[in-house]
Amino acid sequence: MNTQRIGFIGGGNMASSLLNGLITSGHPPKQIWVSDTNPDTLAYLSQQFGVNTSSDNNEIARLVDVVVLAVKPQILKGVAQHIAETIEERRPLVVSIAAGVSQASLSAWLGENVAIVRCMPNTPALVLTGATGLHANMNVSDPQRDLAENILRAVGIALWVQTESELDAVTAVSGSGPAYYFLLMEVMEKTAIELGLNAETAQLLVQQTALGAAKIALESQESPQTLRQRVTSPNGTTQKAIETFQEGGFEALVSKALHAARDRSVELSKQEV
Repeated sequence: MNTQRIGFIGGGNMASSLLNGLITSGHPPKQIWVSDTNPDTLAYLSQQFGVNTSSDNNEIARLVDVVVLAVKPQILKGVAQHIAETIEERRPLVVSIAAGVSQASLSAWLGENVAIVRCMPNTPALVLTGATGLHANMNVSDPQRDLAENILRAVGIALWVQTESELDAVTAVSGSGPAYYFLLMEVMEKTAIELGLNAETAQLLVQQTALGAAKIALESQESPQTLRQRVTSPNGTTQKAIETFQEGGFEALVSKALHAARDRSVELSKQEV
């Protein structure tokens, strides 16, 4: 992979996290290019990572083996159409990390024969603990699949889905998922303060507990249900809290929320065609 030339169109937070992950994992900065409309962003990325920079998206597309589209979804159409001729001529792999933009839209803007991998990363990629779902169209070769996976693995785990529609579920689970945990942490912190803890203590206890629970789940072969049961003593404090959650319809509410996020993802992708 270190011989592959990777170009990023858009130098925002997600692109910056991918740059950090790639370079940390050993990819040579001289093999990476970034374009952006903001000269300050380019200056920062050049200084921080030692990568090549340009304000010309077509220059990037002409030079690289893979183009990572890392711009906001609402401007992606114009960006894609502007580089379409170069993409058709050079035929690099195109990796899109724009939420809600379908492969049908990307193919319509870039060309029907272009190799496209659509990805759904999440914000923990910013600290190299991301979770990304990927789907490739029929034009993507096996080596290109490996290349796309390696790029996203630089910031966490990367998992392939069989159908593009599954990315809507990925969006609901891991794409939007960090916000769900932040909401629970927010409420727990507020309640901890109500119970008499000071703000700093409440924050640290909640954050470390979240980290510890996630670490146990990642390192265990057991299901979350089994892990929960193991730490829930009969008639104890944890059981009382869990019963209160369940009496309030916690499971049904979480399911409803994830379905709503999935449905919204479907709506957004349809708007892009």
